Amino acid sequence: MCGMPQQPPVRSTPTRPSRPDASMSLLTNVMDHSLDDGYAEAAARRQAAGEGGLPRTLRAKLGLAAGLVLAALVVTVGAAQARIAAPVVAKEREELIDRIDQETEAADKLEDTVDELRGDVSAMQREALRASGGGDQTELVGILSGAVEVHGPGVKLVVNDAKDASSGGGGDPRETSGFSDTGRVRDRDMQRVVNGLWESGAEAVSINGQRLTALSAIRAAGDAILVDNKPLVPPYTVLAVGDGRRLSTRFQNSADGLYLHALQENYGIRTAISAEDDLRLPAAPSVIVRTAQPKTEKGTS
Repeated sequence: MCGMPQQPPVRSTPTRPSRPDASMSLLTNVMDHSLDDGYAEAAARRQAAGEGGLPRTLRAKLGLAAGLVLAALVVTVGAAQARIAAPVVAKEREELIDRIDQETEAADKLEDTVDELRGDVSAMQREALRASGGGDQTELVGILSGAVEVHGPGVKLVVNDAKDASSGGGGDPRETSGFSDTGRVRDRDMQRVVNGLWESGAEAVSINGQRLTALSAIRAAGDAILVDNKPLVPPYTVLAVGDGRRLSTRFQNSADGLYLHALQENYGIRTAISAEDDLRLPAAPSVIVRTAQPKTEKGTS
């Protein structure tokens, strides 16, 4: 009996023992390859560029130095241009100042000429009034209109700002946009003084040598008081020709005199009034005296 052919023995492959961290293969792969291929290639390129050219830090320093040199060049050029332009600007400024001085001097001369012409006109008007032959009536018209200078008894009234005048009124009714000092004499104060003197019987009035007429205006410009557009400086000396004692008494007892007294008591504005035996008031400049003439109707045929 033939026996069964024997098969060659099968060689068993030895099994590789499994790693104890086989279950952590993904984490292990990440730890073993911390940089992916893209990062690796970029690092290689930077290294190659560094080997073939200048180091990165050196290039940065050279760029900074070039920027500083350019900034210094711009500053230097600007300073040079400023030094070149400075004499030109200074020359133009001096020329402008000289021109202003010349124009100011010319304006002052013209103003003096105007004042002289006004004086001549006033003198001619006074001569015309005297030569008109109107007698006392003509003289009275000249006095009341301010066209002629006057002298005689009257009242001298001095009004001045408070000695300790302070700014700011804190809602005080006297405070206005033009005057912020409650101890200052205002234009409306002088208006009431002058009107009170007229109502008390004054025949002629002047303030600081400025003759007042029926056309005179007392106004304010900023903190200054103007009489016929001419600024006045305190203290304000008011001269009024008339019956001195009677004029003084009537004014002080009038509403305007009591108003002035209230200013003195409440705000410290200084006042002084006295009767004078002889006061001299100048004529008002450039007063045009006009007289009314009766209109005669022509008879009809």
